[in-house]
Amino acid sequence: MAIELNKDAQTAIVASIQRFFTEHMDAPIGNMQARSLLDYFLKEVGPSIYNQAIAEAQQHLQAKVLDLDVECYEKEFDFWKTAKPTK
Repeated sequence: MAIELNKDAQTAIVASIQRFFTEHMDAPIGNMQARSLLDYFLKEVGPSIYNQAIAEAQQHLQAKVLDLDVECYEKEFDFWKTAKPTK
C-alpha cells in the first residue's frame, strides 16, 4: 500500500526537510531534491512506520475487546436481591 500525503502535508514536510538541511547539514537542499527525498522515505521507510502503527492499533483494539466482558457486564437475575418486600 503506497502512503500518500495530501498537498498541504507534502508542502509542510518539504519545507521542514529544507529547513533541516539548512540548519544541520553542510549545504541547503532545493525544493526538487527535498521532494525526491520525501518520496524516497515514503516508499522505503513509510511502510515500516505504517506497519508498526497498524500493529500497535491492533494490539490496542484486541486489549479493548478482551475487556468487553468486564466493561459491558451486567449482573443477571439480580431483581430479587435488590427488590424491597411489598408486604
